[in-house]
Amino acid sequence: MTEGNKLTRRGLTLAVSLLALATAMPATAMPATAAETAPSTLSMLEAMVASGVITQTQATSILKDAEARDAARAARGEPAPAPSADGTKRVTYVPEIVKQQLRDEIKGQVMAQAKAEKWAAPNTHPEWTERIRFKGDIRGRYEGDYYPNGNAPGSFEAVNFNAYNALSTPIDHGDLTALATKIPYYNVDQNRERFRLRARLGVEADLGDDFTTGMRIATGDGNSPVSTNQSLGGSGGNFSKYQIWLDRAFIHWDAVKDADKGLSVTIGRFDNPFFFTDLIWDDDVGFDGIAASGRYEVATGVTPFVTVGAFPVYNTDLNLSSTETTKVASRDKWLYGAQAGTTWKPAEDVNVKLAAAYYRYSNVEGQVEDCLYGQTTCASDASRPAFAQKGNTYMTLRHNIGDNTKADYQYYGLATPFHELALTARLDYDGFEPIRITTDGEYVRNLAFSKAKMLRYDLQNNFNGGGGYDGGGTGYLMRLTVGKPKLAERWDWSVNLAYKYLESDAVVDGLADSDFGMGGTNLKGTILGGSLALGKNVWTGLRWMSADSIAGQPFSVDTVQADITARF
Repeated sequence: MTEGNKLTRRGLTLAVSLLALATAMPATAMPATAAETAPSTLSMLEAMVASGVITQTQATSILKDAEARDAARAARGEPAPAPSADGTKRVTYVPEIVKQQLRDEIKGQVMAQAKAEKWAAPNTHPEWTERIRFKGDIRGRYEGDYYPNGNAPGSFEAVNFNAYNALSTPIDHGDLTALATKIPYYNVDQNRERFRLRARLGVEADLGDDFTTGMRIATGDGNSPVSTNQSLGGSGGNFSKYQIWLDRAFIHWDAVKDADKGLSVTIGRFDNPFFFTDLIWDDDVGFDGIAASGRYEVATGVTPFVTVGAFPVYNTDLNLSSTETTKVASRDKWLYGAQAGTTWKPAEDVNVKLAAAYYRYSNVEGQVEDCLYGQTTCASDASRPAFAQKGNTYMTLRHNIGDNTKADYQYYGLATPFHELALTARLDYDGFEPIRITTDGEYVRNLAFSKAKMLRYDLQNNFNGGGGYDGGGTGYLMRLTVGKPKLAERWDWSVNLAYKYLESDAVVDGLADSDFGMGGTNLKGTILGGSLALGKNVWTGLRWMSADSIAGQPFSVDTVQADITARF
């Protein structure tokens, strides 16, 4: 509290005390004489004038009224009251009209001061709390993953390239025992059931001048970009504590924010800025970098929009390679995205949204370089993906030369560049309000995909039964959703049916949906789901996903998820 505030509150406290004194004075009581009353009266009135409770004119009026009443009392011969033991005098009368005026003015000043400083006004909060918003959610999930007969465990289609590339030292491919015992594989034939937890807590703050900032923390089995799920009983088991990760952190500026137009810029780690379905991007993916979006209504119900952004996918370690005196040249990986589209309202109950996007990855594909047999590090190693799921076509990254009696170390990289063209559409029909019918879909094609170019490399997966390469570069999604657009009240419901087809190299598998087919690409199949609100902020959901591989060895999996989610 500042010194000025302290003095102001002392003045208000004095004013309240004087008001209480004035209010308690009986209207019939009168002082003995004006002379006796004047010293204490003057002291009190001077204090009240000094604190701003009353004006000098009001104080003079009070004195004159008191003197008139003293004179009248003396004329009636009434005795004066005995002085107090310490010789001080007291005022025993203030006119009723003055008391009421004092009450009103003091109350007004006290309440104004309290409201301005947020220290005593009822039903108010400090100013900073009005600019900060907390939100979060907790989800419990049962998940069952069921594999039918016919999958091929141990095939190269089931190699966990992500786990392999995370090895600090690659495996010697000339050592058959090492190949048989050290290469990590995905589970493709043993059913699994698990309970999973997701907890997220976010905060956003209004900074004024059209700036906002925010951050969010979330659970997760690891630092995967596509999932914040924590498997219960995981992380070592025995009720071990779980990790919390920084999931979002951003600064946002609304340069223009009107009903018919807008322009905004966001930097940091933030939600997907593009209009999308879960064909290309998992819902949990957070984008690192900078993005700008703009919209402008060109006609009633027609509002074109544009979104552009630049996002670092991988930044070369400062000391790569840490074990070599000669460092590897920087090979940063970037994603550049641009999307243009429009919203359109052709009828009262119809809303349409259309967009075309181009996502261009730079340096995400593997780079083959000459390396020496027996060398544990090589410049091409930095071109392997830092995170992957499954489905993309992989190739060996080292062209080993020299003494072939030494170890033939290898890492794996993506066999194709990714320049993705995406067409996205959604149609909402509200003719059965409050029930909405929504159809949405997306088509994607990797314009950089070329079988002829890929066959020049030492490919490792996605071969057909005859030995020929069978990967592809396109994908599409079709979905129908019926129900409440938002589960806001008890018994609100929504159901959906979708079909997804995503070839091996249509998109980067590390950022694709992590649930369908256990995550990644090279998958096709059906999704059926529904949600039911149990309260305003609590709902349950059930989803069944049936996925099969498109290229390579047979692979199928059925996944069942039952959720309950609470938000605040």
